[in-house]
Amino acid sequence: MAAVLNLTTRKVAGWGCTRAHTNRAAVVRAVDGGAAPGPLARPHIYSDRGSQHIAEIYRQQLSVIGARGSMSRKGCCYDNAPMENFFHILKVELVHQRRCATCEEARRALFAYIKTYYNRARFQSAIGYMTPEQAERQAS
Repeated sequence: MAAVLNLTTRKVAGWGCTRAHTNRAAVVRAVDGGAAPGPLARPHIYSDRGSQHIAEIYRQQLSVIGARGSMSRKGCCYDNAPMENFFHILKVELVHQRRCATCEEARRALFAYIKTYYNRARFQSAIGYMTPEQAERQAS
């Protein structure tokens, strides 16, 4: 799974899934989903130094949606802390609690968790114990 997180509201704005591992197509789907209008006219998208994030197709997609890409220095783990936190929460609250028989079932479970629980109902300490959607409404 690849995801785009709005750091202002902590809302998962876009995500993409693959069958076995994160690849370029999943990252592009995540960026496409994260391109929805929001408080920033030109989003700034941070990524790690993975090969899918330096691929030409990824850079082209950033250009298409008018986003700026950014990568941290090698060995600097703090820039990615919000995403690491999201994936930790996702694993603890969904992945380790549920077994899916098929990839499609896993995709549906991820969709339901992100859209109906994480973005709409889960309170986030980083944004004053609001939900991401409450923070988004307040920011606009």
